[in-house]
Amino acid sequence: MPSLEPPEPPLKASAQSLVARLRSYCSVAVAFSGGVDSAVVAKAAAMALGDRAVAVTAVSPSLASSELEIARREAMLIGIRHVEFQTWEFSRPEYRRNAGDRCFFCKDTLYELTRSRLQNLGVEVIVNGANTDDLGDHRPGMQAAVNHNIRSPLIEEGLNKAAVRELARYWNLSVAEKPASPCLSSRIAYGVEVTEERVLRIERAEAFLKTTTGILELRVRHEAHELARIEVPVDQVALLLEQDLRERITKELRSLGFRFVTVDLDGFRSGSMNSVLPLVQLQFGIDGR
Repeated sequence: MPSLEPPEPPLKASAQSLVARLRSYCSVAVAFSGGVDSAVVAKAAAMALGDRAVAVTAVSPSLASSELEIARREAMLIGIRHVEFQTWEFSRPEYRRNAGDRCFFCKDTLYELTRSRLQNLGVEVIVNGANTDDLGDHRPGMQAAVNHNIRSPLIEEGLNKAAVRELARYWNLSVAEKPASPCLSSRIAYGVEVTEERVLRIERAEAFLKTTTGILELRVRHEAHELARIEVPVDQVALLLEQDLRERITKELRSLGFRFVTVDLDGFRSGSMNSVLPLVQLQFGIDGR
């Protein structure tokens, strides 16, 4: 006889399925940045496994201090155990050279460090927050995940970024509407060496611009020859060109160490640095497939 129970709403069913998948792992360490993807995985892990789940955050110069505070707060709100690891990717020449595969060495460092501490953490499996949209983008870190046998529950559940945000709203996560905020090193043009001084310069420049303009989704791209290329939503470009504000921005960014300050007339584009990847991969002899 057919069940008389009404079917679960799709969003609730997705949430239950994700929690069940995390429960099947028995115990997990979540690579946790505090962004919406890793927060959804951490929430599901906490619901599924309780004390057998831990959120692990990599702390390095490439993580803005404001992002670390968000990660700490979100972990507390979720109710998941939170551990911070100091990582050493800046000591790796392959990372600092900033070719098209830089992200691989960052993730490789994090996963290697986390795996070495699994016994102390009391967990067996490492999971990340990659979603299906990441499969079609330039994500060298995905290869590091494969190399270290990292599970990607959002991909396994077939969830894209839009679906992940819906789950974040369903669970009332405070980061549900948080814009993506890749690491500070991703603002440095490929082929320009990644240094602690440069990422700190970018962090301070973006903090200044957000405070001064009220624009929260922006990037300061660090190009060669210490040139700052500012990206804001295209409808906000004119604001930066008003004389008083333009002069304040130029003075501040030059005081931080930039020699030239420009505004990108195409506006903010996530991943805009990737447009030159084929040339960089050719320069460094990297297989771009």
